[in-house]
Formats: sequence, C-alpha cells, structure tokens
Amino acid sequence: MTLAILFPGQGSQEVGMGADLFDHRPDLLGDRADDILGWSLRDTCLNGPDEQLVRTDRAQPALYALSYALWDEVAGRVPPPMAAAGHSLGEYTALAAAGVFDFASGLQLVATRGMAMAEAAGREASTMAAVIGIDIEQAAEAATVRRADGGRLWVANFNGPGQVVFAGGVHDIEWLSAHAGDFGGRRAIPLNVAGAFHSPFMDQAVGPLAAALENVEFAEPAFPVWANLTAAPGTDHRAALLQQVVAPVLFTQTLEGMGEAGIDAFLHVGPGNVTATMAKRTVKEAETHHVSSLEGVGEAVAWIESLVQ
Repeated sequence: MTLAILFPGQGSQEVGMGADLFDHRPDLLGDRADDILGWSLRDTCLNGPDEQLVRTDRAQPALYALSYALWDEVAGRVPPPMAAAGHSLGEYTALAAAGVFDFASGLQLVATRGMAMAEAAGREASTMAAVIGIDIEQAAEAATVRRADGGRLWVANFNGPGQVVFAGGVHDIEWLSAHAGDFGGRRAIPLNVAGAFHSPFMDQAVGPLAAALENVEFAEPAFPVWANLTAAPGTDHRAALLQQVVAPVLFTQTLEGMGEAGIDAFLHVGPGNVTATMAKRTVKEAETHHVSSLEGVGEAVAWIESLVQ
C-alpha cells in the first residue's frame, strides 16, 4: 500500500493536548518554542482555558508544534511517505515534515499567520458555517448568487463529499442558513470561529505573512506536499502558502487526487483524527489510521509496517 501523511488545522485543538509530549520533547516544545511565541506553549495547551487556546493566534502554533513533534517521533522508525498534505495551517506542518523549512522557521511562520489572521478577523464581524449535503457545484452557485445580490459569501473549505464550509459576513451566513436547502444542502451549521477565514475577509493578513515568508529559506521537499491552493503537489510552496490564506482549502480535491495517484493509506498525525475521517469519506477504499499522542506512536509505526508486508 502507498502511504500519505495528513496534518490537522485549526479546530482540532483541545485543552490537555500534548500532555505526554512536553516532557518527552523539550527540544521542540520547551523554552525554544516559548521564546519564538512569546507565551508558554505548555501552559496554554495543558491548562487553557479553552477561550485562550481557541484563539487563532494560539491554536495555530500549538497544533503545528504538537503535530510536528508527533511526526518526528514516527518518522525515524518508518520509511518516508509517498506524499503529505495538511488542512489549512496543517500544510505548514506537512512542509516542515518534508524538510522544506525547519521546525523553528515553521513555528515563526505559523505564529505570524495566526496573529495576522486574528487581526484581520477583528476588523469587521464575519464568521463561517458548514453546509451538509451540498456538492461542489451547488456550493459555488450559492456563493455566486449571494454575491450577485450584494452579499459577501465565499466557499472556504471543501472537507469531503457533501460537506462544504462557507465564509462571509454575519448576515451572509444567516442568509446561507435560511437558503442552504435551495442549493441542495440539508442543513447549515454555524461554526464557532473568530472570522471568515480563507476568503477576501483575510486580505489584511497577506502583507504580514508575505514579509514572514520572504525571511524563510525554502528547500526541496523530501516527498511531495500537496498544496491546498491547487489540490496538487506543490511547485512553488511559498506562493501557495501566501495565497492559501485568502483562497479556499481544496482538501476534498486533494484527497481525491491522491487516491487517483495510487495512494491508498492515510495517517493523520496530530491532535484529533479529523483528516483521517475526511480521507475515509473521500477515498472510500483507503486504509486510515491516526496518531494523536505519544502513547499511540508505537501502534502507528506497527500499522505502517503492516502496510508493506
């Protein structure tokens, strides 16, 4: 079987995550990380409170750091994967895992990204909602219809067959909730997020992120990393990361493309198991597994070894 690794994005955080990793990997998760961030990664992850950890500028670096540390525990014991991808900020973790930039550089990039997105979100009220049962074409039509009527609504994330996330102004998401059924959706679920991510509402985040990206040296990846922007193996990762902040996350299309390329096993690495669930729903014949704690590393390694027997 052919393996891809997947990394989660914002929304997978929970207070208490990484409890078994901090003492085990102080080289990654200790003072060095805190110096980059300007706040205690350990205290925020383990003690929260939730309203602190859920903040965009806290959740993104925390998920990146823990997901990378878990992969580093797995990586030394298994052959390299055939590909990697990450959902939104998880793309940064995938690139670090592939050696495109080092852990510290990636942590600084994600910290800058999180702060810039939080500041952009604070400029005006905006939010997001997931629509269940809607397909890609119907989702695009809904957003187009709303914008044609003067609204501000965009497709933000494709998370699997029949699940599309929209971003827009508060009134636009209210309109979507009332009209999702007109476009084939079964129901709309408002999301508890701070802003309309992956849409033009994030335009103000582009400048700070561009400056941060220019300060980081990018190397060739050890294995292909599929970009959210194109749903294909990246060729210009710096440009893809910059555009990704205002463009939809093509994760369904990425998983479909991986399946068509012959990838038939997916390992979610990081808190939660959301990307493994997405992979199973999208590439139905695929094998999936997740590792979300140090305790699960041995089982994940055994699972990978079983794929090649």
